[in-house]
Amino acid sequence: MTTITTEDGTKIFYKDWGSKDAQPIVFHHGWPLSSDDWDAQMLFFLSKGYRVVAHDRRGHGRSSQVADGHDMDHYAADVFAVMEHLDLKNAVHIGHSTGGGEVARYVAKFGQKAGRVAKAVLVSAVPPLMLRTVDNPEGLPMEVFDGFRSALAANRAQFFRDVPAGPFYGFNRAGAEVQEGVIQNWWRQGMMGGAKAHYDGIKAFSETDQTEDLKGISVPTLVLHGEDDQIVPIADSAHKAIKLLRNGTLKTYPGLSHGMLTVNADLLNADMLAFVQS
Repeated sequence: MTTITTEDGTKIFYKDWGSKDAQPIVFHHGWPLSSDDWDAQMLFFLSKGYRVVAHDRRGHGRSSQVADGHDMDHYAADVFAVMEHLDLKNAVHIGHSTGGGEVARYVAKFGQKAGRVAKAVLVSAVPPLMLRTVDNPEGLPMEVFDGFRSALAANRAQFFRDVPAGPFYGFNRAGAEVQEGVIQNWWRQGMMGGAKAHYDGIKAFSETDQTEDLKGISVPTLVLHGEDDQIVPIADSAHKAIKLLRNGTLKTYPGLSHGMLTVNADLLNADMLAFVQS
């Protein structure tokens, strides 16, 4: 397997497909999945002549199941290690859900300063902040995330079946076309990773305030969000994020779910390609 080892000894698995002379598109997956969640996008952009790169976050997929470092700072530092190793420049970084938070932290803290980022795309992303606080009264209460932790600790396998079978892809909506293979693939990816990384990751994606990250991003940034996102409500994320970005564009999709990248891949791929080429 293709891996790099970070400064703290964590092995990060990555995929790197396409011509080394082509513009790189870098994909950042959501919780608790892996780079495999980007299959439809990697094949699509590869067919359009781009170099496509995706990694498994520490504790996820084929990367080391380490006990520590499951926070946005380590996530972003791990990305930077991969980018430095591959010497990627002029890259477009696309992040889904927690991966959107990873993109925001990486671009603001590492990528722009190193001159490695051309554009960013935040899809169904968690920034600026999911948790309800005094300064973020519209956020979700801590009880929601405590419920995630309790369900994961009690029976991770069942929890990782219930999430994709229900709200993640909107399969719980009346008239939804349930795709069993999509549910099983979500479960497969989740169970490849480590329980500790997934448990700690809940805090990372829900409690990390990324207001300053968003304010610090100057490259063109596309924000895409489904209006029926039951995991990361659009009012708490995209509508707030676009106000903080200096060079942002927002596009929303009526009726689409948190997992629209998979179940509506053709639509999302076309919109992302248009932005990359603009």
